[in-house]
Amino acid sequence: MWLSHHLRFKQLLAKYGDPDLVAQIMSKRVTQGMTSEMVLDSLGRPADVNQKVLKTKKKEVWKYGHKGGNRYSTRIILEDDEVVGWDQK
Repeated sequence: MWLSHHLRFKQLLAKYGDPDLVAQIMSKRVTQGMTSEMVLDSLGRPADVNQKVLKTKKKEVWKYGHKGGNRYSTRIILEDDEVVGWDQK
């Protein structure tokens, strides 16, 4: 387990070059300003995505932790593939 964890850390460090960012990704934390690719590396694929494409930007809500119906434990809000906010319940 430790070896795979260490290997993943090294791969992410080679990809992003920032050990603090990699630590956040490894601990499954999402922060404002992260890219959609960083969110994928942190939380994996969302259970559902709502997308709106406007004239000047693309807005998405990535949903995780399906609880039934349209209820999810976590929603990540992205604009132009960058995290601008989130909601956890």
